[in-house]
Amino acid sequence: MPGNDLERLARLVRYHILVSTTEAGSGHPTTSLSATDLMTALFFRFLRYDLKEPKNPANDRVIFSKGHAAPLLYSLYAAAGAISAEEIKQLRRIGSPLEGHPTPRFPHAEVATGSLGQGLSVGVGMALSGKFIDKIPYRTFVLLGDGELAEGSVWEAVQLAAHYRLDNLIAIVDVNRWGQSQETMQGHDIESIAKKFHAFDWEAVTLDGHSLPQITQGFEKILSLSGRPKVLVAKTLKGKGVPEIEDKGGWHGKALPKGDLTKALSSLGPVDLDLKGTFLSPESAPPPRRETRKAPPAEYRLGEPVATRKAYGLALSRLIPQYPEVVSVDGDVKNSTFAEIVQKNHPDHFFEMFIAEQNMVGVAVGLSKRGKIPFASSFAAFLTRTFDQVRMAAVSGANIKLVGSHVGVSIGEDGPSQMGLEDLAMFRSIHGSTVLYPSDAVATEYLVEEAIKRPGIVYIRTNRPATPVLYPAGERFPVGGSKVLRTSSSDRITVVAAGVTLNESLKAYEILQKEGIVIRVIDCYSVKPIDEETLKKASRETKAILVVEDHWFEGGLGDAVLNALAESRSVPVYKLAVCKMPGSAKPEELLEVAGISAACIVRKVKELI
Repeated sequence: MPGNDLERLARLVRYHILVSTTEAGSGHPTTSLSATDLMTALFFRFLRYDLKEPKNPANDRVIFSKGHAAPLLYSLYAAAGAISAEEIKQLRRIGSPLEGHPTPRFPHAEVATGSLGQGLSVGVGMALSGKFIDKIPYRTFVLLGDGELAEGSVWEAVQLAAHYRLDNLIAIVDVNRWGQSQETMQGHDIESIAKKFHAFDWEAVTLDGHSLPQITQGFEKILSLSGRPKVLVAKTLKGKGVPEIEDKGGWHGKALPKGDLTKALSSLGPVDLDLKGTFLSPESAPPPRRETRKAPPAEYRLGEPVATRKAYGLALSRLIPQYPEVVSVDGDVKNSTFAEIVQKNHPDHFFEMFIAEQNMVGVAVGLSKRGKIPFASSFAAFLTRTFDQVRMAAVSGANIKLVGSHVGVSIGEDGPSQMGLEDLAMFRSIHGSTVLYPSDAVATEYLVEEAIKRPGIVYIRTNRPATPVLYPAGERFPVGGSKVLRTSSSDRITVVAAGVTLNESLKAYEILQKEGIVIRVIDCYSVKPIDEETLKKASRETKAILVVEDHWFEGGLGDAVLNALAESRSVPVYKLAVCKMPGSAKPEELLEVAGISAACIVRKVKELI
């Protein structure tokens, strides 16, 4: 154990919290003060961490799920000497890595937090990676606020951690009883909270979160246990250490006025600004070497009917030997997304997440932060509930891939509750995202590999119905490109489509050609980034652009095309998309009712010319 004086270090940490938030004129000092003793004991008595090498794979991981306690996080590292007393005064200033809620701009924060209820899911992903993939004995610690226990995603993570018996995962619940606007549901009833964790098969220890001897003993006990995930549930006081604000409502997100700082600091007792805390050294555990071997080429025959969702599963399974960092996670629909092919052929690269999509995405973020390339798959409709997790993944700079199957009205009889009709709009709106929509098996195979190689958030949209293979083996589909499948110097209208509607557009082409009407057909497989050059060329050479998509009218492929042509548009752009609430029927019937079938395209083209 390091010979740190925890009591003196806790005073120093509180000093930095108060000074930095008062200097900023904003922030969350009270929630930081409540967890100070807990985290001071963790950091300077039990944490195995190389301060000079934050990315050391053997380091213990620490996630502040209650991200509004960022002043505490920064103050702990200031007490360790990683941040100077002057640097911490730059809290919340433009250009400073010490943001209002942690982001990876701060080198000791691996993920962005602050949208509550997500940190434990990320911790599960990190713990899964350490225990089952890399087999490195680091521990993952997650600090949660009691208020965020109202989030269902927390309990999704709790259940999954117990299922995989993640004894390298330790949650710390700071029960200070105050939410933002009122007291929490459970108040200071730490025994009730512990019982909930215990009911989910966690080891649970309750304690006084301001008694350093109790905290130390609690950590010693919990870290000695094995076989199950573990939690410390601590009764604390918001604003602890400053009597004027201690355990009082109305102080959430408020800094002390500068005129009150001197009095507040005097309440702490003597503070040694030259004191420096030290960490335990991590165990020596270099990441394992993984052999790679080139994947065999995919084999499909032109015209062969293959659902792109199946091509996705085949592609990922085929590519894992070449890209061993790939991991598949699925939300109990693996026999529909075809992630089951990965589970069958590479079981050590597959984790079942069950019906808990928000947790699935959080786990994927945690896996990505440990160097994995996770592919999270489900019905596109169910991924919409993960929007906040995906949004925060972008803030975290996470390298995750999401695959949504069963899109649009073309899924048929299952009806609107199962139809992904919002997904393109959702994923297009994510900062830095890539959105891909392959129309056949060959394109799917290629784009899955492109997704593996492309950093950041990538969304792949796959179809339920089998559609014919359109492209020869070996065809390339670079991100940001498109394919002009039908073109001539006599083209009257350009039809832009992807997925099921591309096949409908090709049928429409054949019908129109027999009537002497020639159209251009573009496969817009890359929705974001989109092939602006090809679209602009089409707008110069044809009378109008017609976008056809199996998606709601708002926010999908049509809007992506409109954005691409906004500044240079010389011809009108029309959209055929789903505008009425669909019901249950056969896919071909629903395409007709929605106005996106081949016959509907033919009628619209004739209207336009």
